Amino acid sequence: MSASCTLFKSSFSDFLHRGISTFLHRYHLTGYSVGRRWFSCTETGEDIRPLEGVRVLDLTRVLAGPFATMILGDLGAEIIKVERPGAGDDTRAWGPPFVGTESAYYLSVNRNKQSIAVDLKHPRGVQVISELAGVCDVLVENYLPGKLHRMGLGYEQLSTANPQLIYCSISGYGQTGPQSQRPGYDSIASAVSGMMHITGPEGGEPVRPGVAMTDLATGLYTHGAVMAALLHRQKTGRGVHIDCNLMSSQVACLTHIAANYLNAGKEARRWGTAHESIVPYQGFRTKDGYIVVAAGNDKQFVQVCQVLGLKELTEDQNYRTNKLRVKNRKPLLHALSQRFLEEKTSDWLREFEGSGVAVGPINSIQEVFLDPQVKHNGLIQEINHPTAGQISVPGPAVRFSGFEYSKPTPPPLIGQHTVQVLRDTLSYSDDVINMLLESGAVVQNEVS
Repeated sequence: MSASCTLFKSSFSDFLHRGISTFLHRYHLTGYSVGRRWFSCTETGEDIRPLEGVRVLDLTRVLAGPFATMILGDLGAEIIKVERPGAGDDTRAWGPPFVGTESAYYLSVNRNKQSIAVDLKHPRGVQVISELAGVCDVLVENYLPGKLHRMGLGYEQLSTANPQLIYCSISGYGQTGPQSQRPGYDSIASAVSGMMHITGPEGGEPVRPGVAMTDLATGLYTHGAVMAALLHRQKTGRGVHIDCNLMSSQVACLTHIAANYLNAGKEARRWGTAHESIVPYQGFRTKDGYIVVAAGNDKQFVQVCQVLGLKELTEDQNYRTNKLRVKNRKPLLHALSQRFLEEKTSDWLREFEGSGVAVGPINSIQEVFLDPQVKHNGLIQEINHPTAGQISVPGPAVRFSGFEYSKPTPPPLIGQHTVQVLRDTLSYSDDVINMLLESGAVVQNEVS
């Protein structure tokens, strides 16, 4: 059976499950696609993004959740970002730098979203969110476990009205357990999970990674979990509750460091840019900067020595295997370090070209975005913002052969799309919308 026929069957099943009125409301007004659009049993040749027709209600703020929903938006999902009136997402105030009145931090992870400003302390505001959850495929939230349930917006309550809802909760430590009620912040989770313990100079103090890697890893896990849940729903017809948390994401990412301890009782320590189990595999100071060299096997070590003109090191019995190089790392690294100091980074990069050894400079951020490969990969995305003007943000990391990313929409202003969402998604009348605005349950941004 062709893929398009399968999509037809999926849509028909959804039609039977949800009922005629919901089906007509969602499909006619929003133009569903991929598993939610009527296809003939022929190839259409359309350039379809994989999540077109999937609607996501985003109740997250700061980084892990917004990063995940931004990726879903890049893949075609409709993202409705819920913000509190006035301040909005916490990261809007995280600056300088600001571009106009928007923080660069907020702009970096919120493209391809609509913003609605809803007061969740107002009963009508809660009702608006409940009704939106009834017509959404996915809800993502990062409130303290149990808080939304007490407001009537927990998974059990919302899934009763919408059994197909995929409800993804992001927290610091998980939805249950002895630490579940602790607030979750990247720096704390990075410390508790052992990430800071293994990060920093050898013999020095623990160091926080330069970006919030625990948050970002959780965002990536969240994005993958939502994709898996959508496939699961296609097979079962039902939604699920997903538990993503910072601690689990970071502990899982400890990989071989964790395995070293769990299987050999080996406690980890800080190595700076070096690798505990591979030598040479680290950064070296040059005449004008730094270069990182990764000799992952014995053959590559020989190549390193040949490029450096230190052939005698390859003949030293203390360095014939990686195990021996790890054991005798100090004298070997001293010899290599002295040699690297004799030339500039650009000279070393040129000499290593074609050697089969992986090397690279330690770039400043300015140098990163001057790199021709970064530009070729489309990692600088320019967007016209309604108040900030032309902005640039990091673009999507992944490319697909079957479709192109659409031109991104700019990160929204607080409540920029409140009236639009209430009218188009919930079919509220103007009178109802005006009543909500007057009551303060929702707010529409005046700029839009």
